[in-house]
This record gives sequence, C-alpha cells and structure tokens, in this order.
Amino acid sequence: MPKPPSELPNHQVTLNPKLEKRTRRHFSTEYKLRILAEADACRHDELVETLRREKLYSSQLTTWRKELAEDGVERLHKTAPGPRGNKTLEQKRIEAPERENARLKQKLPAAKDCLSLQKKRYRCSITQPMNASRDDGEALGCQFLVPRA
Repeated sequence: MPKPPSELPNHQVTLNPKLEKRTRRHFSTEYKLRILAEADACRHDELVETLRREKLYSSQLTTWRKELAEDGVERLHKTAPGPRGNKTLEQKRIEAPERENARLKQKLPAAKDCLSLQKKRYRCSITQPMNASRDDGEALGCQFLVPRA
C-alpha cells in the first residue's frame, strides 16, 4: 500500500547560480575615481561606513591612491589582479637556467655513485667468473654485487 503524500514542506535546496562560483570583481575607472573622491571627503568613522557599504577594503583604496599618484588616471584603468612581480623579465630569463643548473648539480653525485657501482660490478664480472667461489662459499671479489645462487 503506497504512503499518503506528506503534508510537510518540501526541503529540497535550490541553488542560486550567482553564488555557485564567485568571480573577481572589476572596477571601472569612473567608479574608482568616485570612491576616492568620496573617501577623501569623509572623516575616519565615515570612511569605514563607506567601505562597508561599497564592500571594499582599505587596502584597495591605498592601491588606487598609489596608482593615481604614480601614473594618473591611465594607471587606474589598467590595474592587473594579484601582486606585482619584483623581478624583471630579464632576471627571470637568467634565473631559469641557473635553477636548472643547481638541480642538475644536486643529481650529479647520485649519478656518479651509480656509475661507479656499475663499473665495479662490470670489472668484477670480467676479472672473476660469476660462479668462482672460495672455500667458505662466498663469491670472489665484489661479493655484495654478485647475487648468490
């Protein structure tokens, strides 16, 4: 016998597509200039309210003021997200081979050790037959390299 339909409300959650994935906010030059002018006209306690209302951080105002002072309005238009690199393109181009060189220098001792072990084993197998043994049963020469039968 089927269950009667429930009179309780449906508890399924519907997702808001706007909240699914947040994207980085982009501010126009006009907006930045308006906020900077408004912030300059405010007292400190009013500035906090303005920042909350606009959902901005004080560091954003500081960055915008610095960009405006350095290169004028044109710089406000070309703000790139993320921190600026402190190295020039030329420095990065030079450092790439240097890092590769350092990495290879770290690998070199291990590669030399492997080669020397391979040479020892090769020399042992040439100078003494693999099945030659002493009276006590150990293989002659490079005992640790020659597998026992």
